[in-house]
Amino acid sequence: MGTKTAAILLTACLLLSACTATKSESANTSNSAKDQSSVSSTKESSKQAVSDEQTAVSKSNTQNDKSAVENNETTVSTTTVTTNKMYHLDKAYNVIPNQKGAEKKVVLLTFDDGPKEAAMINKIIDVLEKHKAKAIFFVNGYRVKEHPELLKLIHDRGQPIGNHSWDHIILKNKSEAEVKKQIETVQKIVKDTTGQAPVFFRPPHGAGGDVGRKVAKENGLLYMTWSVGSLDWTMKKSQPHKTETLLKNVTEQLHPGSNILMHELPWTAEALDSLLTRLEQKGYQFVDPQSIETPPSS
Repeated sequence: MGTKTAAILLTACLLLSACTATKSESANTSNSAKDQSSVSSTKESSKQAVSDEQTAVSKSNTQNDKSAVENNETTVSTTTVTTNKMYHLDKAYNVIPNQKGAEKKVVLLTFDDGPKEAAMINKIIDVLEKHKAKAIFFVNGYRVKEHPELLKLIHDRGQPIGNHSWDHIILKNKSEAEVKKQIETVQKIVKDTTGQAPVFFRPPHGAGGDVGRKVAKENGLLYMTWSVGSLDWTMKKSQPHKTETLLKNVTEQLHPGSNILMHELPWTAEALDSLLTRLEQKGYQFVDPQSIETPPSS
């Protein structure tokens, strides 16, 4: 081989070597760029994951806070519904304010000896609702047993239910065992029927005696008779002018805090709208029975 040929081959080898090195460097540079891109992508994904997690936590906390506020509002609302005990009954069974500022010119409306008939009950409650009034319906156990649907009607229409003993007998001369049976069986049947036991007790004929008071108190019942009698129970179906007679009987005895005794009777239901209108005209308001203090059960 000549000197000239050897020089050409040497030059070609050098050029080939330089080209290979350049290609390798380019490949390394490309791979490095890819790696950097991969790292950058991983960092971005990681940042996005953290961001998404923070957003989820933030949403969760917001929902929890909102739920807590709603629960708190529900608790406040439930507490607000509770009726203040603004009144109590004195020894004569009149309604007396517990504090200054409570209305003194009030009456308590009560109906005894039911439940009797759906039409009459609805008529009475329709009038009560018209005048935005509540009344205690004192019921007998034997009547509730015969027609539990009538007791449920009174309860479902939002009127308080009182205990008037099981058989409507005079209790003051009965044994404690008999009085307990007469009172406590009514407590049970009313609670079984409506879900709520009575908190008011009125002995039949107003004659409960000391034992009646004792058993009533043991059952968390407020013992009462009445301070104004409508005398509707003395009237006969054939008697004329029963409405005016009932109005006169009540208004002649009327005084602030009157505890008015009436019954589930057709003529009483008929006279009720006129009676409540007249009471309002005289400046009286109708006390909510739930605002009257009752004793704790033993």
